[in-house]
Amino acid sequence: MTYHTSTLRALLATAMFVAAPVAAVAQEARVTGELPIAVQMYTLRDHGTLDEQLAAVQAAGITAVETVGTQKVSAEELKAALDKHGIKAISTHAQIDDLRSDLDGVIAFNKAIGNDTIIVPHLKPEARPTDAAGWTALGEELKGMSDKLQAQDMQLGYHNHDFEMVDMGGKTALEVMMEAAGDDVVAELDLAWVSRGGFDPVEYLDRFDGRVFAIHAKDNAPAGEAADEKGFKALGEGVMDFAKILPAAEEAGAKWYIIEHDLPKDAAAVVKTGAEYLTKNLPEGATRD
Repeated sequence: MTYHTSTLRALLATAMFVAAPVAAVAQEARVTGELPIAVQMYTLRDHGTLDEQLAAVQAAGITAVETVGTQKVSAEELKAALDKHGIKAISTHAQIDDLRSDLDGVIAFNKAIGNDTIIVPHLKPEARPTDAAGWTALGEELKGMSDKLQAQDMQLGYHNHDFEMVDMGGKTALEVMMEAAGDDVVAELDLAWVSRGGFDPVEYLDRFDGRVFAIHAKDNAPAGEAADEKGFKALGEGVMDFAKILPAAEEAGAKWYIIEHDLPKDAAAVVKTGAEYLTKNLPEGATRD
């Protein structure tokens, strides 16, 4: 069958008219709370009380958080607050000193709130290794902690900043450490810090293919901007190419996309903006376990 040009144009216009509402319905069907979106509670640390912080998470339609230590309350209080707002703790940031001094206590607290993933979030300057041997030794120490967590059906992870991006003979310090730690120790990649460390987040994600527990989803401001917010912007409002980063994270096996901002002027707005951006832009294959 042969169509004239005018007929083909009409058919194409009709197809586009039909497809647009279908796409819109599919997009509207995505519910934030059903997607693997969480909030790092450090973002909300200055946003009133714990209850007010969790209310801001709930208001954004998010039903998962990454806690900071004990959130300065008992396990019973934290679990009750989470339950009140319909929120689950999917991971926590626990300082390495706490893991060294009281790993059993960290395990007990997190089991009580229903969390099974412990993340080492930061190393103080004096605790940072200065050579490959030091990073290897730290990785081996993390492996020992991980073995104890694995025995409790829990897992250990590590969250980077930019200081782990230093070169150690062709590999970054983070890679050296994680190789020594073994595959059971998962990566929580803060891609804004990866970028600040001089690496392409998309390429760097590939180095941890199959080992990425989560990415910290935050954005860098253009050079010279947002100095009073440590140079960070709300997700999608900065210079990072999340149109490429999000599919790369999904390809690397990321289980969670955790909204974070180190020093927001309006934490609740940052959380809401991040939730809207991820809900709209997460790959179709991104789902909660």
